Amino acid sequence: MKSTALLKTEVPSRQTGLSLPTVDQIMVEERAGAFAKRSIKTSAKLAGLKLAVSMMDLTTLEGKDTPGKVAYLCRKALQPAEAKYNVPPCGAVCVYPNMVRYARKFLGESSPVNVASVATGFPSGQVPMKVKLEETRRAVADGADEIDMVIDRGAFLAGDHAKVFDEIAAIKEACGPAHLKVILETGELVTYDNVRIASQIAMEAGGDFIKTSTGKVNPAATMPVTLVMLEAIRDYFYATGIRIGMKPAGGIRNAKQALAYLVMVRETLGDDWLTPELFRFGASTLVNDVLMQIAKNVDGNYQSHDYFSLP
Repeated sequence: MKSTALLKTEVPSRQTGLSLPTVDQIMVEERAGAFAKRSIKTSAKLAGLKLAVSMMDLTTLEGKDTPGKVAYLCRKALQPAEAKYNVPPCGAVCVYPNMVRYARKFLGESSPVNVASVATGFPSGQVPMKVKLEETRRAVADGADEIDMVIDRGAFLAGDHAKVFDEIAAIKEACGPAHLKVILETGELVTYDNVRIASQIAMEAGGDFIKTSTGKVNPAATMPVTLVMLEAIRDYFYATGIRIGMKPAGGIRNAKQALAYLVMVRETLGDDWLTPELFRFGASTLVNDVLMQIAKNVDGNYQSHDYFSLP
């Protein structure tokens, strides 16, 4: 597989000794655009759509969230569609820390759906480190299987990469048994080179996943920026043998886009990454469009949006 990056030493990796590449913007955007032009038909399309559902983190991150709304989201994640469509459960529900205990109570201890929680002063990350650690530990104690943390973009853009690394490493330790997803907020990182460097820092510091966005900043996930992150994951795997997960979040709204992302993952990282354990979509508005396409493939006709419950 050809890399879309032109290798040139920029910032030495702290742990692996890798040279971090300068990203060729034109090549990465052209290659990412090509994935969106692929045509997937019949049984392969249906399998891809169901796989996409299994990779979704259904999310509610609003000031008006209630235990009832969280329970509703959990119910939809467990059974996204009627049983006749044979759709798998979603990967996780993602909520604020003070809603974790309600999600855990509804789902139980052995649910196929994980409980994820944003933490560390989401979405800005502008809180003291003591608060970030306390919030993380509390969410895990209340039953979170996964923590979605935000990096300090101010520190990163100021060139204080050591601070970013140290904060991620400390949050990872505070997670205990929970997996850590590191949100880069790529829309604020300005360049693909910065995205590449931030991805490397997050992986070396112990992140189990790297994630594009909070969903609160535009642009959020795009195919080019996701491709840059996938290539960082690939190169890290070649260097260390460690598989890191990927989560594009925000801006993915229809089934065609979701399938294009899956093609990009397969051709960049291989079939091993086509699993909810290593790839997620952070896009609650996506689920109903995918379910509509599944119904069309099974029944031969489209259902109305009203046929599906709101995410």
